[in-house]
Amino acid sequence: MSKVLAIDLGGTQLRAGFCDDATPAAVEHIGAWPAPTGLDGFRETITGLAREHGAERLGISVPGTARGTRCLWIPNLPWLDGVDLAGLFRDLAIGLGQDAQLALLAEASAGAAKGLSDAILLAIGTGIGSAVLSGSRIVRGGQGAACSFGWACADLDDAGHDRDGWLERQASGRSLDNVGRQAGFGDGRGLVAAARAGNADALGALARPTKALGMSLATAVALLDPQAVILAGGVAEAADVLVPLVRAAMEKQLPPHLRGVGIEPGAFGKDASLVGAAFAGARGQKWDEIR
Repeated sequence: MSKVLAIDLGGTQLRAGFCDDATPAAVEHIGAWPAPTGLDGFRETITGLAREHGAERLGISVPGTARGTRCLWIPNLPWLDGVDLAGLFRDLAIGLGQDAQLALLAEASAGAAKGLSDAILLAIGTGIGSAVLSGSRIVRGGQGAACSFGWACADLDDAGHDRDGWLERQASGRSLDNVGRQAGFGDGRGLVAAARAGNADALGALARPTKALGMSLATAVALLDPQAVILAGGVAEAADVLVPLVRAAMEKQLPPHLRGVGIEPGAFGKDASLVGAAFAGARGQKWDEIR
């Protein structure tokens, strides 16, 4: 039995956990620290944690694109662009993946999508990430960036943007914060709380972002025919308010046989990418096939 160091690396924070390779769903939290600001600090942190906990395997979730053991494009951590982790951590077997894809790996292996062969995960936080399970395999794509749902667009007149996709500009957590402020509810949490209490102005303010999300999701459902849509990220906590509105918009754009797809929160919440990193570390580079 091997020891696995699981790392959930975000743009602002590094979270770490530890588990046996036979029980990755039971990953134990080690701690959380500000994200390293450079490659040297990253190497020192990971090497130190691996040595301290006797890890032989490393699973790591990154907020960008990756292929094999190489990071390709990590927008908020550009010092990782093009870095091959196998060269940095020669004594560790590595499983590396994009954060939303590893979140779906966790949910499909031991969470809300367990037992399903086809599912979509939608991770809504500061931005919008996504991943697809198709035929019991996580779809990675040629650049490791398959299913970048935040870039979906349902506006013929939109001019586009280099860093933020159309859907992110409509329905991400950051967008909901802006809508909440403009509507007088402070931020997205205040907006959702008011809508949960039945406030008509709050429900009206949510109409546009939830319609954008539902219409875009209809396209993905029509294309992929999933058995379920799993919500992850901070916005998943507002599923009771958002899902009915999103579903109403989605079903208007779908044929009858696709309208029954469930939309539900994931089982691992904010820990999904960390648990997924543990599974990737336990399985190695071929982590994408669900067993």
